[in-house]
Amino acid sequence: MTDPRYPIGPFVSLDRPLTSAERGACMDTIEQHPRRMRAAVAGLDDGQLDTPYREGGWSVRQVVHHVVDSHVNSYCRFKLIATEDTPTIRTYDQDAWAALPDSREPVEMSLAILDSVHARWCVFLRAMEPDYFLRMFDHPEVGEMTCDALLELYAWHCGHHEGHVTGLRAREGW
Repeated sequence: MTDPRYPIGPFVSLDRPLTSAERGACMDTIEQHPRRMRAAVAGLDDGQLDTPYREGGWSVRQVVHHVVDSHVNSYCRFKLIATEDTPTIRTYDQDAWAALPDSREPVEMSLAILDSVHARWCVFLRAMEPDYFLRMFDHPEVGEMTCDALLELYAWHCGHHEGHVTGLRAREGW
């Protein structure tokens, strides 16, 4: 059995500038994510949505709300990179955010946000010139990164959390 923490494996950057085709594939993944996340949670009842995807992990509901928290932050980070020289991005405590009351609300609230944020995010990304993806930013926990690396990370992030839900469904026979 694969490690349920990393259903598609841990993130590994190519650690080089992406080709146009690789960038396009990352953008395609980000663009398809809202549909794929909706499919992953389709038909789940409240009890299933409140089931942790692994022992000690977040519930499916928290995963869905986390993805929105993370991707809204990411969209803003991409815009900061476009408008500032080597910006230092803001981090946040994702576990603390997942414990806040809005992470117990119906997942449809976050799925609707996910649809809209990803639509705008992909319009933004697809409009950027290739040299934009070489721009740098400073991540306080990681150090300097390129926009290409951030793009890779969030394409992985989509499949990572889809895998949490679909892996649980497969294990539970849902």
